[in-house]
Amino acid sequence: MLWIKAWHIIFMVTWFAGLFYLPRLFVYHAMSEDAISQERFKVMERKLFYGIMTPGAILTIVFGVWLWLGYGITGGWLMAKLLLVVGLVIYHLYCGVLLVEFKHDRNKHSHVYYRWFNEVPVIALIAIILLVELKPF
Repeated sequence: MLWIKAWHIIFMVTWFAGLFYLPRLFVYHAMSEDAISQERFKVMERKLFYGIMTPGAILTIVFGVWLWLGYGITGGWLMAKLLLVVGLVIYHLYCGVLLVEFKHDRNKHSHVYYRWFNEVPVIALIAIILLVELKPF
């Protein structure tokens, strides 16, 4: 089971790298004014979302469920963690919606919005790590 746990952590780090970086790309994309930069950001965002973030998210969840079933873990802390993970999945999917908006040049938000939006996964990561390590309830 330690191998499963290691793969869960590896893919979680991969997923979070994307969750941290894609909104930062949105900040720069929202600030860009020339067509060359905008097209470059579209390529970077697409590759990050489909090539790194989404596989990382799927494999994080697969290995997480495997751990959950393998260890038979229970507790209030786990339910809180799972609620945060569901929130991250929704955040991830919303990033996909924003990606499509940028792809079609229909961005509706300022770079300031994306700067605040970028903080959501930071808060979730801190909460998840504290829940897993401290198991407060």
